[in-house]
Amino acid sequence: MALERKYVTDEYIHLWKTWSSSQSLQVEVPAARFIYELCWTVACGDLPLNKFRLAWDSVSLMDVCIKEEASSLLADTIAHMGQELTINGDFRSHLIDLAKWLVENELLSLRLLQERCEAEFLSDAEMIKIKAPDMKSKEVRVNTRLLYQQTKFNLLREESEGYAKLVTLLSRRGSDGLIKETAPAVISTIKSLIGHFDLDPNRVFDIVLECFELQPDNAAFLELIPLFPKSHTSHILGFKFQYYQRQDIEENAPGGLYVLAATLIKANFLDLDSVFAHLWPDDDQAVADYEFLTKRQLDEANRIGKINLAATGKDLMEEEKPGDVTIDLFAALDMEAEAALERSQEIINNQKLGLLHGFLLIDDWPHAYMLFERFANLNPAAHPQICDGLFRYFNLKDLLYFIVIYTSTIMFMHEI
Repeated sequence: MALERKYVTDEYIHLWKTWSSSQSLQVEVPAARFIYELCWTVACGDLPLNKFRLAWDSVSLMDVCIKEEASSLLADTIAHMGQELTINGDFRSHLIDLAKWLVENELLSLRLLQERCEAEFLSDAEMIKIKAPDMKSKEVRVNTRLLYQQTKFNLLREESEGYAKLVTLLSRRGSDGLIKETAPAVISTIKSLIGHFDLDPNRVFDIVLECFELQPDNAAFLELIPLFPKSHTSHILGFKFQYYQRQDIEENAPGGLYVLAATLIKANFLDLDSVFAHLWPDDDQAVADYEFLTKRQLDEANRIGKINLAATGKDLMEEEKPGDVTIDLFAALDMEAEAALERSQEIINNQKLGLLHGFLLIDDWPHAYMLFERFANLNPAAHPQICDGLFRYFNLKDLLYFIVIYTSTIMFMHEI
């Protein structure tokens, strides 16, 4: 296979063979083309290897500014020519000798050749310590470990590490924890954790809400809520409430979850109707349950002290019939206590009444009043927890009224 040589001409080859020291031809040649023609000429045996330096120094390379660029072109040329398997003769052996000579004379680094040449050529040139087949097998193993095993392991480890750092950040207390002054820095850190560890933003938001649920008095958590889409808030809270509605879950929704939902609604981060869509039971079912409970309690109350005057001694010995049961005063008191206990348990199972209780706990009377009107037919004030919340709210209002009156009186007396 003959190569058309434009810059390494027969005339130049004759000159280089006769030279004994470096001289300049005072010509500029394209670097890539000249290097390829020169290496081809040496590999074909048309120019002795010891004359390569004279030919290299005799010309000026047009588009090469630094030595590293020329070395890179040399490495690419050797790697490309090393794949010419169709050429017969001593071409490959001369090319191997040229590669060794370039490394020995520091025109080319061994590392560049190892990066770009095929394993067979490196093995023939004794530039690697293992044979070509073994090199191929090792390359496959290394690539598999880097691209599959190690990457997957690192992703799982880094994801767990990211969530651990997030929980640690949000669980700190005191001046080093989340307070109003440090909220901007905490927001910046959360963004960095999401980006660095590739965390799921919805899962991060879920963790933020869980930490807020455990620290309901820390209002600084409200500074973190705008970091996430508002539309996601109702869905994430809805999933939390729906978890406790499952048949296989014996636990009831914790009080902190109701306080969390009420706090977010009060702060306008959440709409009341969007939360109600996820709460249990629905309004019709709640009314039906309440009517059934009320009817049963009225039936039991009507039977208090009821006797059958027509009953004989023989009848009294027989099994008591419905309507013949008599209940004394102490039994009536026990029934009243049981009824109060039933009402107390009802609020635990009714998530909507639990949210009403949450509004009373955070002194959000406007939203609480809306629910009182909505559930007026359920008599929510009959529940001990809601009743206690009402008393606490009214006592607070009386205290504020007393403070205002007392302050006004003092100011009036001072002016007199």
